Amino acid sequence: MTSPVIVVREAEDEDLAAAGDISVAAYAAAGQLEPDSPYTATLHDTAARAREAVLLVAERNGAVVGTVTICPPGSPFHEIGGPDELEFRFLAVALEAQGTGVAHALLAACAERAAAQGLSRFAICVRDNNHSAYSMYEHLGFTRMPDRDWSPRLGVDLLALTRGLGTASSS
Repeated sequence: MTSPVIVVREAEDEDLAAAGDISVAAYAAAGQLEPDSPYTATLHDTAARAREAVLLVAERNGAVVGTVTICPPGSPFHEIGGPDELEFRFLAVALEAQGTGVAHALLAACAERAAAQGLSRFAICVRDNNHSAYSMYEHLGFTRMPDRDWSPRLGVDLLALTRGLGTASSS
């Protein structure tokens, strides 16, 4: 039996609530949201990401199961990307769909966008205590760029990672 196909596309208005809910649930499950964290509102505000960046969703069997935001230069969500890099943020997969290829499909869509724009690399920040995300990115060939690490507020330290478009692990 074949696995259901994952389709990645730009979010439409009817996808925004699901994308926000998935983001909050995934970040909370990963221990990335403290109670009453102001970041919860940021994660829920997918309308701003759709308006000021490029919000993609992954869909399986007609349901949104993941999301990622591409942050072009000039976007308020652009933080660490260089001139030849596609910066992405807010990668999140529905809890029930984790480990089923959704994150890989979202990253593949980001790579397609980057290649279409003539870019050669990815850039992403991961919170220093998000060991599972860091391990996933490391497994996919991302490397640390300590000179780009930064802290948006006290107690939140972000580690910068980059990768060439063609250097993903095949496993």
